[in-house]
Amino acid sequence: MTTAVAGERAAELRGFRRVQRLAYECAEAVAARLEPGVTEREAARMQREWLRERGVRDWFHLPFAWFGDRTAFVNFRLPLQFFPTNRRLEPGMPFILDMAPVHDGFTADIGYSGSLGLNPVQDKLMDDLEAHRALILREVRERRPLRAIYEDVDRLMVRQGYANRHRAYPFGVIAHKVDRVRERRWSPKVFGFGAQSLKGLAADALHGHREGWSPLWSPYRFSDHPPQPGLWAVEPHLGFRGTGAKFEEILVVTDSRDPEESAFWLDDDLPHVRRWAEGK
Repeated sequence: MTTAVAGERAAELRGFRRVQRLAYECAEAVAARLEPGVTEREAARMQREWLRERGVRDWFHLPFAWFGDRTAFVNFRLPLQFFPTNRRLEPGMPFILDMAPVHDGFTADIGYSGSLGLNPVQDKLMDDLEAHRALILREVRERRPLRAIYEDVDRLMVRQGYANRHRAYPFGVIAHKVDRVRERRWSPKVFGFGAQSLKGLAADALHGHREGWSPLWSPYRFSDHPPQPGLWAVEPHLGFRGTGAKFEEILVVTDSRDPEESAFWLDDDLPHVRRWAEGK
């Protein structure tokens, strides 16, 4: 890799890291403002407004908010059930904030789990997610097929006594690729997703189909291939008796033969990572 190429790559990663941190700052700011009676729709609007005030004009997808048993996607059957509702937050209730802003052409997709007051069940779920982050990184570096890694995540959840809730997402994905997006002053939305981002994902899907890989990391045959170089928004999602918790952040995959350079998390200074470090 030439010095110029390395410099360009480093600058690009800084851009993705910057917008990912912006999204997590938004999640923490909104979480601090949540109080009894706030609805999911109001929490989603708070995320949109906070980010728009800081220059966000486009989205991979508009913000989501899930409260109570909706954090575990209880009885979710249709895509429209993922959208924010009038469910009101109550003391002790878990919540998840999920947003995917595009800023300066860089994309983030993050998930932030918390509760209004104490919630020991969700605290335990969050603690146990640390093992999933380590497993995913280790097996991506080993170049195991994405489908096999997904199955190993499943098995770890079963050993921990939890249910896999990312399987409820469309195509059961645990992750998807993210790329640069050509920003426009106004970008149309398709079912809450930015048209420019969807166009990029579709182009990746077409390109990948020709070469035998998919931009969606799922339990299905189309993900039965080694990790594809690029940036992946990864979101293991645990559920237990009506309580859910997850993180979502960017994993960088390269074609380097150096194990540590072949895959790494974009940023280790994130709320859930700090939580685990402080608990040791």
